[in-house]
Amino acid sequence: MVSPGRITGIVVGALAILGLGVYGPAMLLGPLPEVSVDVDAASAAATEVPPVALPAAGSSALAVVDDEGTGQVVATAGDPAAVPIGGAAKMVTLLVTLDSLPLTADAAGPAIPIGPEDYTDYLRYSGEGSRALQVSPGETWSERDVVRAVLLASSNNHADTLVRWAFGGVEPYVEAANAWLAEQGFTSTKVDDATGLSGDNVGSADELARLAAMVTADPELAAMLEDPDAAPVGARNVPDLVGRSSDGAARAITRSFTDEAGLSYVYTAELPAADGAEGPRRVTGAMLLMPDYETLDPAIVAAVESASAASAPVTVIAAGTPYAAVRAPWGDEAELVAAVDRTDAPWGEAFGAASVTVDPFSTAPDGREVGRVAVPTATGEIASPLQLSGDIRDPGPIWRLTNPSTLIAAFFDAQDG
Repeated sequence: MVSPGRITGIVVGALAILGLGVYGPAMLLGPLPEVSVDVDAASAAATEVPPVALPAAGSSALAVVDDEGTGQVVATAGDPAAVPIGGAAKMVTLLVTLDSLPLTADAAGPAIPIGPEDYTDYLRYSGEGSRALQVSPGETWSERDVVRAVLLASSNNHADTLVRWAFGGVEPYVEAANAWLAEQGFTSTKVDDATGLSGDNVGSADELARLAAMVTADPELAAMLEDPDAAPVGARNVPDLVGRSSDGAARAITRSFTDEAGLSYVYTAELPAADGAEGPRRVTGAMLLMPDYETLDPAIVAAVESASAASAPVTVIAAGTPYAAVRAPWGDEAELVAAVDRTDAPWGEAFGAASVTVDPFSTAPDGREVGRVAVPTATGEIASPLQLSGDIRDPGPIWRLTNPSTLIAAFFDAQDG
C-alpha cells in the first residue's frame, strides 16, 4: 500500500514536471513585448523661414506652378474673401473659350466676322474710356488674333466678340463660364460678363493665382505672353498694352482699373534656378484692390524677389538625423535615424513639424527600416524611411524565464492584435 506521503510526493513531482514542461517552452518560445518609442522633439520641431513679401493693402496671393501646370498657392495676404477682379475676368473668357475651341500651334484658327454689334461695342467702349481695339464692319479676324487682342491689349470689344462667336452671346457665355469654374473647383470666382467691367465679376486672390497658372499652362497663351510680337504671317497688329512691370521682374497677364476693383494685377515670373535646384521655377500671382501704382509696382518687385529667395531648396530631412529612440524591456536601445536626405523649397512658409510612425516590432538588426518620418511643406509632404542605428536582439533564455509577467502580457497583446 502506498503511503499518503508517497502519493503527495508523486503529485507534487508530476505537477512540477508538468509545470516545467509548459512554463519553459512558453517562456522560451512565446512572443516578446514590443519596443517602446520616444520621439526626439528637437528633431521633429518646425523650422522657421523668411516669408514671401506680399502687400498688406488689398488682397494678394502667390502660387508655384508644378510640372503639371497646376498652381499651388504658397502665400496669401490681405483680404481672403472674393472681391471685384476687374479685367482679370478676361482670363476666364480666354480659358473657357479655348477649352471648347482650342488653338493649335501656328494655326490662325477659324475666321470670326466683324458685324455691326462688334463695331457698336468698339464705339461704346472707346467713348467710355475703356480699353478697345478698332474694328470695322465687314472685317474678318482670326480666332488667334481675337485671342491676342483680348490677352495682350485687354480689348473689351474683342472679349465680347469672342464669346458671341463661341457661345452665341454674352449671357450664354456667363452661364457656361460659371459652370466651368465650378467644375474646375473654383468656389469664390464668378463672372458677370466677358470684359470684367461689371463689379459683379468677383474672385479671391488665391483662385486668380491658380487661374493664372492655367493660362501659363496653355501653350498658345504662354507663347503669346512670352513673345507678344511673334505672330503668324498676315496676323493683325495687336499692341501689348498689358505688360507693365517697373523693372521687368514679372510679366503681366492682366492689368486693369475699374471703380469697383481698383487696380487689379495678375502676373507670372520665372525664377532663376537656385543652387541645388533642378531648374527655374514659374510662379503666378494676383494683387487685387491695389490703390495706386506707387503701391503696386514696388509690391510686385518685393514679391518676386522674396519668392526667388524662398525657392532655394534647403535640407528638410538630413540622412543620419535621429528622430526617435527605441528601447526594449530587456535594455537594448537604438536610435531611429533618417535613411536619406530630403530637400524642398520653403516658399515663404515654415516647414511643419515632423511626424514619426514606427512599425511595431520586438527585435530587428542594425540598419533595418522600421518606420517613416514625414514633414509637411508648402507644396506637399516629403518623407524618409527611418532605420535602426543598432541591434535590438532577443534577450535570451535567462531573461525570458525570469520575466514571466512581461511575456504573459506580450502573449495576450499578440492575441488581441
